[in-house]
Amino acid sequence: MPDSAVPPALARPFAGVLLDMDGTLIDSIGAVERSWLRWCEEHGVDPRRLVGFHGVTARNLIAELLPEARREAAYERIVELEVADVDGITVLPGAAELLALLHAAGVPTAIVTSSSDPLAEARLRATGLARPDVVVTADHVERGKPWPDPWLLGAERLGLAPADCLVVEDAVAGLRAARAAGCGGLVAVENTMERAELEPEADLVVRDLAALVVEGVGRGVRVVGVQA
Repeated sequence: MPDSAVPPALARPFAGVLLDMDGTLIDSIGAVERSWLRWCEEHGVDPRRLVGFHGVTARNLIAELLPEARREAAYERIVELEVADVDGITVLPGAAELLALLHAAGVPTAIVTSSSDPLAEARLRATGLARPDVVVTADHVERGKPWPDPWLLGAERLGLAPADCLVVEDAVAGLRAARAAGCGGLVAVENTMERAELEPEADLVVRDLAALVVEGVGRGVRVVGVQA
């Protein structure tokens, strides 16, 4: 049974759910690190400069690292590297079960990811994770995370106001983007960042999705609590 109280911001039903992918639904950290380390070596970038950009789109990250004339080719290269490396990518605890519950309850659900279209497809295919009807990637917006645009588009494609959507995310950049979008409730998972980093940005922090207890309410969903 749930063993903790639901914070006030989450103590209501939500009409839909917006889920980050990498670090939230799937564990791709090994592939990400291999790809970006190789990219750094090829492009003469100190890998230490990548610190602090978790959850930010590749385009936005590259814009911080390279002059404009080199950015497009550098972006195409990291997409190539990441799409080719899906070794060791796995579904995180509770992810498949949560997606199945949302589907069974008829809850409008979207994946909102900083990955590109080909990368999202490659990783979803590699894991066999059920794909919601709506998947928003960095290719669908001019400004990806940490801007609010991906969350706004995810809500729009579900036919919902952002305030009626529950967001599940693992990165500070994504949480801040969701808050800026006006999303109604923010749940953070500890898969890639420390609780102390996430707590100021989220309404609730859980160790993983297996610990998050939700129930369908009509065609919506409500957070019930957290499993110990």
